[in-house]
Amino acid sequence: MSNLEREPAPALCGGRGFVVAEPVRELLSPRHVKLGESSEVRRLLPNLGRRMVGAWCFVDHYGPDDIADEPGMQVPPHPHMGLQTVSWLHEGEVLHRDSTGSLQTIRPRELGLMTSGRAISHSEESPRSHARFLHGAQLWVALPDGHRHTDPRFEHHADLPVVTAPGVKATLILGDLDGATSPGTAYTPIVGADLSLTRGADVRLPLEPDFEYAVLSMSGEAHVDGVPVLPGSMLYLGCGRRELPLRAESDAALMLLGGEPFEEELIMFWNWIGRSQEEIEQARRDWMEGTRFGEVKGYDGDSLQAPELPATPLKPRGRVR
Repeated sequence: MSNLEREPAPALCGGRGFVVAEPVRELLSPRHVKLGESSEVRRLLPNLGRRMVGAWCFVDHYGPDDIADEPGMQVPPHPHMGLQTVSWLHEGEVLHRDSTGSLQTIRPRELGLMTSGRAISHSEESPRSHARFLHGAQLWVALPDGHRHTDPRFEHHADLPVVTAPGVKATLILGDLDGATSPGTAYTPIVGADLSLTRGADVRLPLEPDFEYAVLSMSGEAHVDGVPVLPGSMLYLGCGRRELPLRAESDAALMLLGGEPFEEELIMFWNWIGRSQEEIEQARRDWMEGTRFGEVKGYDGDSLQAPELPATPLKPRGRVR
């Protein structure tokens, strides 16, 4: 999914200066953002209070939306660089096309992982014949400097590792958790997991103390380290934890996001992640002139136009609160 805002604010991300090196409980409220004419998302990252969690730098939660009589998700071709996109569904389907020639329908609890590397473009849409409800999350992972110019690629993993304990099932999306490893390609120490809790579950999830973590609530009523987290909100947890207490008041679904704090300083503008003003300016020129990002074939419609750059200079900085 793209950032479709026509006047996006540059996000100054990265650096360890504002990483909380101990456990905290910081509840992040979403910002509501319109995507096209019929879709609205709840944006948790970047947030006024928190820019990144490990290498995770962008989190949108959407739905459940009744799209029985609607076109559903309709995101025209648009560019990316310097990041990975993670498509994760609980209900519905999304048809992915990209400039490498990939064409893939992504279904609930299947991993759609696109590595933009130096440049890629893609579109996302609900199939013409689609399920009634659409519910999921779209996330971005920042690529470290040594890998951000890699060749673009798309991965689809329908079978993912599952870790179970009484009352909880964890589907591993990316990285490592409790001895299991996702088949998705990761470029930094990271974890992303989908947690399904049954009503009355009272469990402790093993964590890495060097990672920072956050939990996004997808549905149901759950307490994370004693804090009630409502659907569409996210609890930032800091570092220094070896386990995470979870308790479910009803059947609930959460997403665990974490990783080593990202050391590099970044600029995130529209759908690009770079390190300098010049990189972002060049990316905009290349997209508007139809070079470098390739062509998405088969999409019925025009590509998105890039927004204007802000008048103030873009400078990479550390984490800003």
